[in-house]
Amino acid sequence: MQPMSLLITTCVLFVGTHFALSHPLRAGLVARLGERGFLITYSIVAIATFVLIVQAWRGMPPEPPLWIVDDPLWMLASVLVLFASILFMGSLIGNPALPAPNAAAATQSAPRGVFAITRHPMMWGFTLWALAHALVMPTPGQIVLSSTIAFLALVGSAGQDAKKAQVMGDSWRHWAARTSFVPFARQVGGVTPWGDTIPRGHALFGGIVLWLVATWAHGALGFMAAGLWRWVG
Repeated sequence: MQPMSLLITTCVLFVGTHFALSHPLRAGLVARLGERGFLITYSIVAIATFVLIVQAWRGMPPEPPLWIVDDPLWMLASVLVLFASILFMGSLIGNPALPAPNAAAATQSAPRGVFAITRHPMMWGFTLWALAHALVMPTPGQIVLSSTIAFLALVGSAGQDAKKAQVMGDSWRHWAARTSFVPFARQVGGVTPWGDTIPRGHALFGGIVLWLVATWAHGALGFMAAGLWRWVG
């Protein structure tokens, strides 16, 4: 199998097994294996298919970029990753979308910070991370990989909306009515004030730290220098 065909196949396998286990197969597997057994099975399949993607990615031959990558494009990508990091760190606390015992209680809080931006800050963080990598590494292989991550994050979020509405009922529907799927949609529409979107401390400072560490590690591990480190040092 050609390297690109193998990469596409492993990406389809990763996405397909994720959606199959998350939706049509979940109820039957939980009934047979129990919640804990299902989570173990899900994790094993997810890790195994992700490893296949990594191996396929490593086997890709050098590819010429599809467009010129200059400093302005690197700056844009760096800002996108910083914003993605803030969304991700903010999503870790008070997120009704996460499988936590207090998820229903979290829906009663007024959406603030990253949740005023979007009700799926973690998934949009992954999407922006993928977009940034495609911008500064515009090869066919990277675009396939980034598209896979973005597709899984966004389509998975839409599926999560439907599943949460079924499991949590009115509490999730009430949360969804006060939040938006698309970032800043409610602010652009004039429904909620822009001031609500100011990230809370753990999101802002945690996101900055994550961004600094991750972009530093990018160069330290032998990849291209990224973030501020591309121009500092």
